Amino acid sequence: MHQEENVELYRRTLKKWGEQAQFDQVIEECAELTTALLHYRRDKADASTVVDEMADVILMLGQLRWMFGVEEVECALKRKRAKLEDLLLQENAPPPRGVVE
Repeated sequence: MHQEENVELYRRTLKKWGEQAQFDQVIEECAELTTALLHYRRDKADASTVVDEMADVILMLGQLRWMFGVEEVECALKRKRAKLEDLLLQENAPPPRGVVE
């Protein structure tokens, strides 16, 4: 999808369901991805299930990115990438847990 198409989709979504409902939807989609990954690790789900849940999360994250501001999110991503690069350069650095702070 092109950026313009995404923005129009996000606007229509917010108009129909509202901001609070979309926040709740993001939480739900992330939980479903978490469950799919746990099931995949235990051979209770296949890769296509994980991919479908990833697609849902990616769509919702795109909407959040638009809602909170593309520039702000890009700045945060730049900071997080730099932090990860620094961790990779450290010889004895433990693997990061969760989100890189």
